[in-house]
Amino acid sequence: MQRDLDPLAQSRRHFIAGLSGLGFTGLLGASAWSGTDESVVFPFVNGERNLVKTFPQKGSMVLQRTRPPLLETPFEVFDQGVFTPNDRFYVRWHLANIPTVVDPATFRLNIRGHVGQPVSFTLDDLVRKFKPMEIAAVNQCSGNSRAFFTPRVAGGQWANGAMGNAVWRGVSLKALLDRAGVKTGALQVRFNGLDTGILPQTPDFMKSLDVDHSLDGEVMVAYAMNGEPLPLLNGYPLRLVVPGWYATYWVKMLNDIEVLDKPDDNFWMTRAYLIPDTPFADVVPGQQGVKTIPINRMLPRSFFTNIQDQAKLKVGETTTVRGIAFGGDTGLAKVLFSGDGGSQWQEARLGPDHGKYSFRQWSVDFRLASAQPQKLLVKAFNTAGASQPERANWNGPGYMRNVVESVSVQPA
Repeated sequence: MQRDLDPLAQSRRHFIAGLSGLGFTGLLGASAWSGTDESVVFPFVNGERNLVKTFPQKGSMVLQRTRPPLLETPFEVFDQGVFTPNDRFYVRWHLANIPTVVDPATFRLNIRGHVGQPVSFTLDDLVRKFKPMEIAAVNQCSGNSRAFFTPRVAGGQWANGAMGNAVWRGVSLKALLDRAGVKTGALQVRFNGLDTGILPQTPDFMKSLDVDHSLDGEVMVAYAMNGEPLPLLNGYPLRLVVPGWYATYWVKMLNDIEVLDKPDDNFWMTRAYLIPDTPFADVVPGQQGVKTIPINRMLPRSFFTNIQDQAKLKVGETTTVRGIAFGGDTGLAKVLFSGDGGSQWQEARLGPDHGKYSFRQWSVDFRLASAQPQKLLVKAFNTAGASQPERANWNGPGYMRNVVESVSVQPA
């Protein structure tokens, strides 16, 4: 049964009270971050992972790493609704020093650089003095599904759960930049958060967007997700939301915005998160001399959510097969399903449309006609005409996997 969250359930007064009250208690119990109990086994080499329930403001999560925390959403969560509950929303940090206390009374968001007038905003300013905006959008780690790359690559060995979908609420970045007054000649806007590295020489995690993108009216400084203040591990009190782009740009604990009059040359833009400038960021292992560019727009994807690989189905009995899909950097146009390994395809039913950047549920009725195993396939197409490839891409960092998904089913 599809179960969606109601992101507008709180009154504005109730919400503001909650936003102001989170800071000093956001990470109480952080000493228990390493606690584990159950485990899950993924279908790749060294695929056993602990399930943890001890991270603050989080339910049961798949533990990928403790510090900085990498927590994956258990995949069964995605079958419960197209909006990912805040307490099950995946977590990915780059730097290990994450504030465990944020005082909402003293917190400031500063905008500076190549602007007419530097400005500073309190949380109260953002909530009360600007028109709120909302957008449903998928947040997906660049390395989601990295553990399925063959040959294997270095980095966090995510399965498919390094993603989530939420209704984000906040202030248009354009409205904030307009208050500061972006000067002629500005090229990029750089974003920085409160997290820091352990060693002084660790490059500060900063990401940049071109000025035109920053002013497009869709990029947002969010203070809420799914009708509640951001969980601290998901960026409280503010995070950048860049719909349709990979999550490396969605800077958490955002407190500094700098308008630049030259291209950003910081480490995280020029040496990290680079992809081959090829279709699907695809290269041959060992290939040299390939031009690289910063990772950017997401690709269409689709998944099965109620059928796992090697599931047993009764011969002759109709089963509703369902899943989720999204268009990447634009809307989802259609989802195709094959019940015979790709020989024939049919268009799946699509659930409610929550906006072009959101997950959307798909479903089909499938009947296993004979006592033979079958491979089920699902493929998403977006409104720009892009679709998932039938062959998986490969690149050294393990980014942007979006191959056609498959599961095998067995006769019961």
